Amino acid sequence: MKDLLLVTPPFTQLNTPYPATAYIKGFLNTKQITSFQSDLGIEVILKLFNRGTFQHLFEKAYEEQSIVSENCQRIYQLREQYLQTLDQVLLFLQGKNHTLARQLCTDNFLPRASRFQQLDDLEWAFGNMGMQDKAKHLATLYLEDLSDFLVECVDPNFGFSRYAEKLGRSANSFDELYEHLNAEPTFIDDMTLSILEQRLIQHEPKLVCFSVPFPGNLYSAFRCAQFIKRNFPDIKIAMGGGFPNTELRSVTDVRVFEFVDFISLDDGELPLELIYGFVINRVGELKRTFILENDAIVYRNDSTRSDYKLQDVGTPDYTDLLLDQYISVIEIANPMHSLWSDGRWNKLTMAHGCYWGKCTFCDISLDYIQVYEPVAASLLVDRIETIIAQTGETGFHFVDEAAPPSLMKALAMEILKRKLTITWWTNIRFEKNFTQDLCFLLKASGCIAVSGGLEVASDRLLQLIDKGVTVAQVAQVTRNFTEANIMVHSYLMYGYPTQTVQETVDSLEMVRQLFELGIVQSGFWHQFALTAHSPVGLRPKDFGVVPDLKKITFANNDIDFVDGTGIDHAQFSFGLKKSLFNFMHGIGFDMPLQEWFDVELPVTTIQPDFIYNCLQEDTVFKTRPTARIVWLGSSPICTQTVKSKKGKTWEMLTLKFHTKTNVFEITVDRVHGHWLYDLLNRITPQHPAMTFKQVQADFELQSSDFELFWYSKPIRKLFAQGLLVV
Repeated sequence: MKDLLLVTPPFTQLNTPYPATAYIKGFLNTKQITSFQSDLGIEVILKLFNRGTFQHLFEKAYEEQSIVSENCQRIYQLREQYLQTLDQVLLFLQGKNHTLARQLCTDNFLPRASRFQQLDDLEWAFGNMGMQDKAKHLATLYLEDLSDFLVECVDPNFGFSRYAEKLGRSANSFDELYEHLNAEPTFIDDMTLSILEQRLIQHEPKLVCFSVPFPGNLYSAFRCAQFIKRNFPDIKIAMGGGFPNTELRSVTDVRVFEFVDFISLDDGELPLELIYGFVINRVGELKRTFILENDAIVYRNDSTRSDYKLQDVGTPDYTDLLLDQYISVIEIANPMHSLWSDGRWNKLTMAHGCYWGKCTFCDISLDYIQVYEPVAASLLVDRIETIIAQTGETGFHFVDEAAPPSLMKALAMEILKRKLTITWWTNIRFEKNFTQDLCFLLKASGCIAVSGGLEVASDRLLQLIDKGVTVAQVAQVTRNFTEANIMVHSYLMYGYPTQTVQETVDSLEMVRQLFELGIVQSGFWHQFALTAHSPVGLRPKDFGVVPDLKKITFANNDIDFVDGTGIDHAQFSFGLKKSLFNFMHGIGFDMPLQEWFDVELPVTTIQPDFIYNCLQEDTVFKTRPTARIVWLGSSPICTQTVKSKKGKTWEMLTLKFHTKTNVFEITVDRVHGHWLYDLLNRITPQHPAMTFKQVQADFELQSSDFELFWYSKPIRKLFAQGLLVV
């Protein structure tokens, strides 16, 4: 028996659990409230994609004559080959059958339908990939063929990372969702509900909590809640997560509470603790929670207790989840997308909210952005070590809105101090604090990739967005990450209010140059969307847009609008994405931008060497006295020699360094050499921090002309080999 059942409804990700329930379970542990968590998404996928289920589905589709398209006819005719290979392919994608890769990469092992038609376009992109990655991509296409069969012949709402998503998108009214919920359950519904029923019988919870991060989880959450209300009426139901936080802040349709008893907003720890007390005691205070009272929806926020600090919410607990059964896929040839979908990543947060919190397209009025609160690096690494011990996985995705550079530096130093070997990536702002030395430090700690918003590569629009960066600055920062061998993914935006066609063309030219110079390796264009809680949504007149406001009784986030420019930005979508796909793979740089589009465009006004010139600008380095000096290399071997010239002799010291890939030497006079040898052993990450000012003072105890020595050729050689100023 458990007090709470925490559920992520279908579907989110195939390769790793969405972390919300793990965060909540970790918090509940600190309150001695027992819980069990279930990712129904992966459980349904595993029950669906196996030989027995698909044998039934093939027979069902044939009997119901639902096979219409030529593509699904082909899949049905090849059903025996699909049934023979399906279980083994799933095992391979779970990392349990590596030797199958050699079979998967042959031409006649997997049955192939329409998804494989793109292989002619993608074969060159995967030519340099290892066999395992290529096999994952082929296996992914195989599963997507089967998903096409499901959509046509079994359930049109199916999707690997979303289910019935259209019912949750811009659902200002509950009518359409309510209508679907009162129809007969689908095949996927029945499968979901049978697993849910097993969990309810097994754990007998007092409260079931649904985490709904996306529109693609919403329908399933309500369908599961409906099932509980009908079959387990004594169990109370709460809903929280990203979708309610952004979309259900003004819900008024009482029919919603035929399915749930509580909807909580923003940080879930304290609201859920109070909801649990309310369920147990039938009375009590509530925090940021909607309930039904006297046939009306009431927003209860009568608790005076403050939310828990991030440092006090406990370590995420991944217990109960089927960690060894998630499925790694490689859907498209995009380096960052493969990180999202391939491999199992433990999710952690460095800081709550965003330390910048100004971007005008972002929901900065909501707590998840507005309330900024970092966690101490030592506590973060404590949590990292706990999660590694619990899961056996050393990969971490820090899911911050924008990880702060100062905390990333402290985190990297703590990881190096404890001599941990982990792999991690996160989201950032391309700000000037990401110096070359800091990027090398992050790489040494295990950072492999960063993603950040360039948005519109136009200084005018970046200023209107209040991004706090310039295109030149982005170029310099991405260069710093790239030179440290950290992959850079850039979020790109088109159609921002007042954006002209010329600015769209010029933005694409900037992006082309960034990729041609190799300082950005991955990117994705998305069209600007007006959201209710952003500065643009709250003050549309200031940005030249006219919103099409509708009556809101259910969800309120995305808003239709008319841009004062009158430009149909959707017409650029295909050309922007097609050109970017080619740029990511190193081709098409010499093609005129017009070639990517069917509509007539103006010629770019950006000089063809604009980004190159940005990288040539000399950065004025002035070492801060408080900057930390760090040596990441090994201790050198010292050899004393004597140098003679014109009858004069000097005692010299040669320091020989072994790096992971080579050997190099520097030679300095004996006194300075012994000081340097001693210093290098004192400024490793395992020792207390030494600042630039302290290093200078230490040098001047025995010698003068510190700057002459510090900026000499031998020391500059060390700067290229692991001596950092951060």
